[in-house]
Amino acid sequence: MKDLRHLCLALVSGLLLREAASADAPQPPGPGGSVLAKALAGPMTDVDQIVFAVRLGYDDPHWYANIGYFCEDENQKAYAGNGKPDVGNLCKLDVRSGEVTVLFDAEGGSIRDPEIHYDARNVLFSFRKAGTDYFHLYEINLDGTGLRQLTSGEFDDYEPAYLPDGGIVFVSTRCQCWVNCWKTQVGVLYRCDADGSNIQRLSHNAEHDNTPSVLPDGRILYTRWEYVDRSQVEFHHLWTMNPDGTGETVYYGNMHPGIVMIDAKPIPGTRSIVASFSPGHGVTDHQGIATIVSPAKGPDSESTARRLHKGPLIKDPYPLSTDCFIVAQGNQLLVMDGSGKTHSVYRHEGPGAVHEPRPVIRRERERMLPSRVAPDEPTGQLLLADVYLGRNTQGIRRGDIKKLLVLELLPKQVNFSGGPDLVSWLGTFSLERVLGTVPVEKDGSAYFEVPAGRPVFFVTLDENDRSVKRMQSFVSVMPGEVTSCVGCHEQRSMGPQLRDPSDVAAFGRPASKIEPFAGLPDVLDFSRDIQPILDRHCVECHNYKQRDGGVLLTGDLGPQWSHSFFSLFAHRQVADGRNGLGNSAPRTIGSVASPLLDKLDRSHYDVDVSPDEWRTVWLWIESGAPYAGSYAGLRNASDQSIDFTATARVFVNGNELLKRRCSECHAIGDFKNETGKPLPFVPNMTRNSRGLKRPTGIHERVVLPDDPLTRFSENILVNLTRPALSPLLLGPLAKEAGGWGSCGQVFADTDDADYQVLLALLKKAKSDADARPRYATPGFRPNRQYVREMKKYGILKPDFDADKGPIDIFQVDQAYWRSFWHEPPRK
Repeated sequence: MKDLRHLCLALVSGLLLREAASADAPQPPGPGGSVLAKALAGPMTDVDQIVFAVRLGYDDPHWYANIGYFCEDENQKAYAGNGKPDVGNLCKLDVRSGEVTVLFDAEGGSIRDPEIHYDARNVLFSFRKAGTDYFHLYEINLDGTGLRQLTSGEFDDYEPAYLPDGGIVFVSTRCQCWVNCWKTQVGVLYRCDADGSNIQRLSHNAEHDNTPSVLPDGRILYTRWEYVDRSQVEFHHLWTMNPDGTGETVYYGNMHPGIVMIDAKPIPGTRSIVASFSPGHGVTDHQGIATIVSPAKGPDSESTARRLHKGPLIKDPYPLSTDCFIVAQGNQLLVMDGSGKTHSVYRHEGPGAVHEPRPVIRRERERMLPSRVAPDEPTGQLLLADVYLGRNTQGIRRGDIKKLLVLELLPKQVNFSGGPDLVSWLGTFSLERVLGTVPVEKDGSAYFEVPAGRPVFFVTLDENDRSVKRMQSFVSVMPGEVTSCVGCHEQRSMGPQLRDPSDVAAFGRPASKIEPFAGLPDVLDFSRDIQPILDRHCVECHNYKQRDGGVLLTGDLGPQWSHSFFSLFAHRQVADGRNGLGNSAPRTIGSVASPLLDKLDRSHYDVDVSPDEWRTVWLWIESGAPYAGSYAGLRNASDQSIDFTATARVFVNGNELLKRRCSECHAIGDFKNETGKPLPFVPNMTRNSRGLKRPTGIHERVVLPDDPLTRFSENILVNLTRPALSPLLLGPLAKEAGGWGSCGQVFADTDDADYQVLLALLKKAKSDADARPRYATPGFRPNRQYVREMKKYGILKPDFDADKGPIDIFQVDQAYWRSFWHEPPRK
C-alpha cells in the first residue's frame, strides 16, 4: 500500500506535467524567433555551441531512481533503458547552423551529466558502458578525441562538476546505503582530483544528494533530501557546503514542505540562482518549473522564489543571465527568457530525449576556499551559542535546558518499500544510535566534540532528562572542523545577533566529550530490550484475560508488529515524529510527551522498574521508538506478501460470516449497514487528518483519542502467535466462555460453528505466516538481499552460507555502521 501511495504521488506529478503541456508552447525552430534573436544579441553572443546528452528514459517514477539496481532483484535495473540497450550519445549543437555532431557514441550504453571545463576545451560526463551496470566519470576533448576514464569500481559516479581548485565534485553510491523509503541506492557528494584519484567523501547524508554546482564564492550548491523524524516526501531542498565538506548549511527551503529543488546553478553577475522546482515529491528526469531564487532574505522566505513559467515542465536549466536560460524539454533544446517565453533551437528525432544542455563558453574560476579539514583528527567540534534562540520555542524558559542528547542517524544496507516497514509504525524510517549527552551552560551555550563524518542530531533535555525540543534534521562535521550554530531552528537571518565568542560561556572551556550511557544498548530493539521490561512489570494487568484499560502489552505477534508495540502507539503512550512536518512544538515529541514513562515510577499501581529499566525505555523513546532494531528485519516482497496474504485471507474467506454475525455494529467490506454507527474492519491507518487544526504531512500517522480505527485494525485483531487469543475472537465471545464480551454474546461459547470457522481461519493464517521464522522469533534469518549486500560491502565473507551460516544480525549491523567511521591515518 505504501508503494501505491508513492506511485500515486508520481501520477499526480505526471498529471501536472500533462496539464502544463498545453501552455507556453515554444516558438518554432529557426533563427527568426524574438527570444532567440534577443539572446544571440545579448547573453548568448559568445555561445556558438551547446553540448548535451541523449538517452532513454527509465520506468521508476522517482526523480532519483535512475542508477543501479533494485534491492529486491539485482537483475532489475533502474538506470536509463532499465537494462535494455540505451541510445546514449554525447552531442554538440552549432547554435547558428543547427548542425549536430556526435562527440561520443555510447554504442548501447548510457551518457549523462555533461559539464564544460572552465577553458571550454574539455567535457566531463558520466558514462555507463553497454553490458555493464555502473556509471563512471569520463572526460573527452571538445572535438571528440582523447576519451579518458577517471573513476572505476562497483559504484555509480555521476552528476559531476569542476571545482576551482582543479578537483571534481560528484555524486556517488560509494556511500553503500539504500533509500530509507524506496528500493534503490543512495548517492551523496564526493570529490576527487582531476585524474579521478584521491576520492574523498564530503557528505554524510543517509539520503540522496544531487546536482552539485559551484557558487561564485566557492561553496558547493546542491540538493539535499532528508527526513529525520519527519515526512519522507516533503523536504528535498537546497544546501551548501565548502569543497572540503565543511560548513554545510541550508541555502533555501528545508522549513517549508513540498517541491524537489534540483539542478540549481548560479546566475552570472548576480547573487541569485536558477533551479528546477519539481512538483511534489519530484518528477522523473528532474522535470520542473524553472525558478529564480534570491538568497537576499535568507533560506526561509518564500517570496524570494520567482517562477519563470507556468508550463510545460522543463529540465536542466542553464543560466546565462536573469533573462536567458538554456533548457531541455522532451526531445527539444530551448532558449527561455526571463518571462518564460521559449524558442526551440534543436529538436531530436528518433528514440530517447535530450538532457543537460551546456553552452560551450569560457568562464572564470570561482573563489578557491582553503581546506579546514584535519585528517588526523577523529572528531570535530560544534559550538551552540544559545539553545533558547529559535522558532517554535513557545513555553521554553531560560534555565529549562540542562543537556543535549546526541544521536546518530544510521544508514540502511537494504530497503524494499516506500514505508518504514518493521522499523516503526509510520514513525522513524531510520534507526537512531544513542551516543550520549553533553552539558548546556546557564547562558544556553554548549561546546562539544562530535565524531567526524557521522550524521548526528540533538534533543534538548530538562533537569529530569525529559525532552524539550527535537532537532528533526541532522548535521555532520569533517575531521578537525570547528563549526557553530546560533540556536535551535533559529531564523537564519539572525546570525549577526550572535554574541562575541568570548561572551559565550561554553567557549571559555575545553570542548565537552559526549558522555555515553554505559552498560545500555545504543541501538534499541523493541522485542529484545523493551518487551522483557513489559513482561516483568506490565503484562500481569495488560493481557488477553485482564486487559486493563483495553491495553494489550503482550509480545504476541500481529501481521506486522507485536500487539504490545502497536498498542502503545494506538493508545498514544509514546510520542514520536509520526511522519509529520518537522520543527514540532516543544514538549510534543519524545519522553516528555510519552505517558508510558510516567507509569514506570510507582505512581501507576506501584509499578517500580529499576533505574536501568527506566533508562532503557527512555533511550528507546528518544531514539525514535523503533520496533525492529536491525535492518535485517526489513521484509522483502516475498515476506511482505506472506504476512499480508495470511491476514487478508482471514477477512476475505470469513467475509460472509462476518457480515452475518457482526454487521449490526460493523461495516464490513461493501456491506451497507443502516443501523447504529458502523465501524470498519481493517481500516486504512494513514487516513487523512480531518478535524485537526494543524497542518499534517502527506503520510502522517494520525491517532485520535479513543480512536476506533486503531481498535479495529488488523494489527490488533489478529494474533499470529496464539490464534485463539485474537481479539477478533475474544471481542464477540461471551465473558462466561472466556471472552471479553465487548460485542455482547455474539458467540455464546467456543462451540459456536462460526467461532470455530474463524478460529480455523486464524490458525491457517498463523501457519501461513510461519512458513519462515518471522523477525524476533526463534530461527529468524535475514533475507538473501541483506546477505548479498553485506557480502558486497565486505561485512560478511564471500563464502558465507545464507541458509546455515551462524549470524548475529545486531553485530553485523554494528560492523556495517562502523565501516563508515573516520579512521585517522596511522603515523
